[in-house]
Amino acid sequence: MQRVTVTIDDALLAALDAHAARHGYGNRSEAIRDALRTALLGTDAAPAADTAPCVATLSYVYEHEKRELARRLAQVQHGHHDLTVAALHVHLDHGTCLEVSVLRGPAGEVKQLADAVVTQRGVRYGQLHLVPAGEEPHAHRDD
Repeated sequence: MQRVTVTIDDALLAALDAHAARHGYGNRSEAIRDALRTALLGTDAAPAADTAPCVATLSYVYEHEKRELARRLAQVQHGHHDLTVAALHVHLDHGTCLEVSVLRGPAGEVKQLADAVVTQRGVRYGQLHLVPAGEEPHAHRDD
């Protein structure tokens, strides 16, 4: 590991300390490393990032009665059926639903699926949370 020096104003340092305490970090370095990972995860800094394996959750809220939206969403999801591990559907009120999909696959394909879902007319809010999954999935072994 490398040691670096960073200058932070008092208000930002206080916010960092409060965040670290609230989440139970043992020290500032751990909190800063996690914050950097989160901030850098969504960037396209590495050319290989789109082929890297990941797991993700895609959460989105939509108007279920919007014309043809359910059909369009189903088409998008079926077009990427190999990426979906599980899905949860929740009725929030008379006209609004929340869906949460657990996804697994190459980061670029997961991002394409997320973009295809959240850009549909009638989807009010969408958020992709992407996490690196390592190089190879490992089979569970009973020894």
